[in-house]
Amino acid sequence: MQSFNELVRSLEQHPEWRSELRRLVLSDELLELPGLVRDLFESHRRAEARLERVEESLAALAEAQRRTGERLDRVEESLAALAEAQRRTGERLDRVEESLVALAEAQRRTTDTVGNLKGQMLEHSYREKATSYFGRLIRRPQVVTANDLWDALEITLSSQELDDLLALDLMLRGHPRHVEDPPEVLLAVEVSSIVDSYDVERALRRATLLRKAGYNAVPVVAGEESTRGGESEARRCSVAMLKDGKTFLWEDALSEWCLGK
Repeated sequence: MQSFNELVRSLEQHPEWRSELRRLVLSDELLELPGLVRDLFESHRRAEARLERVEESLAALAEAQRRTGERLDRVEESLAALAEAQRRTGERLDRVEESLVALAEAQRRTTDTVGNLKGQMLEHSYREKATSYFGRLIRRPQVVTANDLWDALEITLSSQELDDLLALDLMLRGHPRHVEDPPEVLLAVEVSSIVDSYDVERALRRATLLRKAGYNAVPVVAGEESTRGGESEARRCSVAMLKDGKTFLWEDALSEWCLGK
């Protein structure tokens, strides 16, 4: 025991011996343990620092993701608002189109009504002023009704043909002017504000029915204006035309239908 106490006192007096004593007493592993502990502590510290940086990065990423989500939410809301606005615009356009269609239909009906009224007024004018309009074509033009010709028409025409003929706008009887020993003719007149090929076809068809019933009929169309197709068809079929107070193709129609030239 005395030697141990002396050893302790010697170590206290000579601290530099302690390292050598530890080397002799302790194993290499135990001697290295403090360094290993320090290394482990340092590794743990670095790991903690890295983990903190990872956590910070994850937090930043989560915040960025949150902001991205908020932006996407706003984009989705904007797209939804845009889609709703587009839907409302489509509905408004549908209503506008419906209004335009209705307006076009109303305009068409108005145009048809005005056209019919003008046609009726023209027909009345041609009837009332027959001498003024047709006196240059035939002498003493006389307005003729279907009743005046009924017996001959009923005998020779079918009911369908008779119904068609009754729709003829105007018939006039007289003798052609400027013709030697002229025969009596019957003008089958179709009246329209704008004469087209359909008017020409009707005048031709109904004049043909009168000729079938034995009358010397000449097809005539009359109006304020004419289409190019109406003029071409009238020329092709030798149908006389009165337009805006002027007479066209009368000699051709008279020659084709009555004089046999």
